[in-house]
Amino acid sequence: MKNNKKKKLKMKCITNRAGGIFVCGLFALPAIALGKVLPVVGAPVFGILLGILLAPVVKKKEFLKEGVLFTSKKILQLAVILLGFGMNLTTVMKTGIMSLPVIISTISVSLGISFFYYKLTKVPYKQAILVGVGSSICGGSAIAATAPVIGAKEEEVAQAISVIFLFNVLAALLFPMLGSWLGLSNTGFALFAGTAINDTSSVTAAASTWDTIHHTGTQVLDGAAVIKMTRTLAIIPITLILGFMEMNSSQKSHASQKKVFPVFILFFLAASLLTTILGPLGVPVEVFLLFKNASKALIVMAMVAIGLHTNLVQLIRTGARPLLQGFLCWGGITITSLIMQHLMGIW
Repeated sequence: MKNNKKKKLKMKCITNRAGGIFVCGLFALPAIALGKVLPVVGAPVFGILLGILLAPVVKKKEFLKEGVLFTSKKILQLAVILLGFGMNLTTVMKTGIMSLPVIISTISVSLGISFFYYKLTKVPYKQAILVGVGSSICGGSAIAATAPVIGAKEEEVAQAISVIFLFNVLAALLFPMLGSWLGLSNTGFALFAGTAINDTSSVTAAASTWDTIHHTGTQVLDGAAVIKMTRTLAIIPITLILGFMEMNSSQKSHASQKKVFPVFILFFLAASLLTTILGPLGVPVEVFLLFKNASKALIVMAMVAIGLHTNLVQLIRTGARPLLQGFLCWGGITITSLIMQHLMGIW
């Protein structure tokens, strides 16, 4: 009897979630299509915007609520795990070794700016972390990985994504012109784009523009992409550190510590390690690309779900301080990247 009850409850739970998951997947399709047309914006941003626009309609449908919540939490974690399959730790570290001093410097400066900004302005703690980590590492992916670890609200995630999106677009549009004005070489611009622009879509957009302007084939695009991947690895230590900080908080009980520890990050590490081990053994790259593409699609679904949970009025009302933080981080990263390149003689 108990087993039957458990099965019925499990089936009911799956049924309750199915509608919301389906709606998020359905709305993700046009977001992905729009992301391909306008890569400088990116599918995750379109996903959040679609979710916000459709939220007033969907929120009235009570039967969708559980599935939307599940997508914004659990499917987001699954997306981060699958993201690990796109990272061959050995290859990325070997190729991106020259960029490490610049990467470490820019991440340190951005996180430092975020910390002092939080102390001075009393901007919400979790919002400060999300904007800081998103600016420092890799935009939406870093925010996606960090949000479940610190228990961020949907509004905080949407706010951080919006801030990062704005400066991504500005960087993708302005940096190729800035690089030409400064007289950067192809290697110099690849390093600049890979370390000073936070989201992969905007890195590739800026690098592609440079290649088109300077007729370099895909030389800068390939270099910037590898540097960006090296920078993305910072997700691992930062999310683990944040997880331990949350777990060891004096406000957490021993029972809740198990829930706080980001177990999904361990699966993310395992996926990265598996890629590193199996790649040299002859496993086709297409296999890992399949997981990586699935991860991107699931991230868009999760962004739609976050948009559906977002209170637009509240988002606008609290937008000024996170926007200023994003601007300060963006400026700090840009200046630090150029200073480090100059000091290293990579111009």
